[in-house]
Amino acid sequence: MIYLDSAATTLQKPASVPRAAAWAMTHLASPGRGGYPASAEAADVMFHLREEAASLFGVPNPEQVILTGNATHGLNIAIRSLVRPGDPVLLSGYEHNAVTRPLRAAGARIFVARSPLFDQDAAVEAFAEALHTPMAAVVCTMVSNVFGFLLPIDRIAALCREKGVPLIVDASQGAGTLPVDLAGWGASFVAMPGHKGLYGPQGTGLLLCGGDAMPLLYGGTGSLSRQQEMPDFLPDRLEAGTHNVCGAAGLLEGIRFVRRKTPGTILRHEMQLTHRLAGQLQGIPGVSVYQGPHMAGVLSITSEGMDPETLGERLAGQGIAVRAGLHCAPLAHQTAGTLRTGTVRFSFSAFNRPEETDAAASAVRRILHTCPNRHPG
Repeated sequence: MIYLDSAATTLQKPASVPRAAAWAMTHLASPGRGGYPASAEAADVMFHLREEAASLFGVPNPEQVILTGNATHGLNIAIRSLVRPGDPVLLSGYEHNAVTRPLRAAGARIFVARSPLFDQDAAVEAFAEALHTPMAAVVCTMVSNVFGFLLPIDRIAALCREKGVPLIVDASQGAGTLPVDLAGWGASFVAMPGHKGLYGPQGTGLLLCGGDAMPLLYGGTGSLSRQQEMPDFLPDRLEAGTHNVCGAAGLLEGIRFVRRKTPGTILRHEMQLTHRLAGQLQGIPGVSVYQGPHMAGVLSITSEGMDPETLGERLAGQGIAVRAGLHCAPLAHQTAGTLRTGTVRFSFSAFNRPEETDAAASAVRRILHTCPNRHPG
């Protein structure tokens, strides 16, 4: 199988990741739940994970790094902490349902700073104009999970600091390839999954906390057990229940892999593959390639000859794994004008090779050549 769906999860991991997760399953107990070596070693793994993440992501104190189940979990904590019913919240036009659904459930009044694809200046202008109206929070993704558009987070963060508006950053498609700087941005929260650009196991994630946070879950923490309120200090305040120690051990190795290779090196590799594939797909009649400046390693296409879901299924039948449809991001598709049909998305990791992009382009050409008269709808 040629795997080109790393925007969903990086299926290909460094060998150290599954090895560490498997070792933890039979050697590590629960941190903070005992004075014996298996518990103490689990606590060491958690501490080292927080340390590595804090160093990579501009977090002043490792205790501000919270282990979550995924980015969605972290975004729910962040939104619950900052947003009350009726609060106005400003989003980019490229947000995922992991942002929009919790906001709707919280009763927020949602405003969208709409801007065209791949135009960072227009995005900044849209946020600046919208922030003339007082907002309870701004939520912005680093990278569109559909189109790979890099939102200008540094500049949007500066606007939020100037206006005194709390900022939540969804780093789901940026962590591991782009600079993440909690302190430099002055962000209230940055949420990210462990299983994408950090090459960790599924069911892991990190929430970087720049300010006060409200628990989403309540329960045991291994600390202040007589007290019936959640502890008022991090990370315990946000980490009720038994930790995913196996996942944490794997994620620690994933982050170490990223730090050794460096995010910039990984990004350059992914962008080389993205440009290579885009150039090949642009030569296929009837194919629209969504490409522009300020991109990460994600590429979407549509075809006049076949709807995205069918094209995705045909590619899977030829051993090429991609994602087709709306990608849990209808707002992004609405912004780009692809809401009716969705797109076929190709996305890359450090483990993909140039010949895999060549094979994918050849497969698209072959599939569309055999079904030239099929149209969306």
